[in-house]
Amino acid sequence: MSDTTQSSRGRIWLIGGTTESAQLAQKLCQSQIFCTVTVTTTAARSLYPLSPYLRVEVGQIDATRIGHFLEREQILGILDATHPYAVAISQMAIAASAQYHLPYLRYERPELEAPEAMVARVESFEELLAGDYLKGERVLLTVGYKPLPLFGSWHEKATLFARILPSVTSLETALGTGFTSDRIITIRPPVPANLERELWRHWQISLVVTKASGKAGGEDIKHTVAAELGIPLIAIARPPVNYPQQTSDLSVAIAFCLANC
Repeated sequence: MSDTTQSSRGRIWLIGGTTESAQLAQKLCQSQIFCTVTVTTTAARSLYPLSPYLRVEVGQIDATRIGHFLEREQILGILDATHPYAVAISQMAIAASAQYHLPYLRYERPELEAPEAMVARVESFEELLAGDYLKGERVLLTVGYKPLPLFGSWHEKATLFARILPSVTSLETALGTGFTSDRIITIRPPVPANLERELWRHWQISLVVTKASGKAGGEDIKHTVAAELGIPLIAIARPPVNYPQQTSDLSVAIAFCLANC
C-alpha cells in the first residue's frame, strides 16, 4: 500500500511495549487499521509484525514533542496498552487526549486472583518499607530496576536479591544501590516455572516481592511457585490512575479503533 494512501487516512496511536500491545497490533493489522506504535527500547520493536498498516517508533515521547507527533502521524485516537506501572506515559496520553480532543481508551491486562494464604497485597512500596515485612528475610525483588534505590537502607536489615532485565541501566542501578554481583540475576521474562523454582531454592529465598502485573508479567507463575515451596509473596498494587475509558477485552479495544479511524 502506498504512503499516499496511508497518509490520506488517520492513524491510531498504540502506546506499546507490552505483550498485550503486540496482540492488539496484530489485530489492528488484520482489521486494516493504520496504526503507529511507540515503544521505548529497540528490543521491543521485535514484538510487532511487519505490515503496511503498522509503523513502530522507538524513543521517548515527552510533553514537548507530543503535539508534533500527533500532527505528523495524523492521530485520530489513542489506545494505551502500556505496562500497568507506566503511570507517567498514561497520564501524558490522557492529558493529550483532552488537549487535542482525541478519544482515549486504556487497555488494561486483567488482575489475578491470588490465594490469600500465600499472597499479601500492599498499596505501595512506601507501605511495604514502612512495615516489618522484610526484616530478617532472604528477599527476592522482582519489581524491575527503578524501585531498587528505595531498598538501599534495607541491606542491613534483610538479605536482598534482585532479578532485573539484562540491560546496562538495570545493572548499574542495582550495583549502585548496594546489590553485589552474587545477589543479582539478569534475565528477560517470561521466566518459566522450573527456572523460577530453582532460583528461589538456590538463593534460599524466604520472601518474594513482585508487582501485581498480571499473567503477562509472570505473576501467575510466581503464585504457583510460592504455593509449591511454601514461600510467602508480597504483591505491590497497581498505581491508581483515573482512566477516562478502560477495558480488558481485546474486542472492545478493536471496536474502539474501528470507530475512531
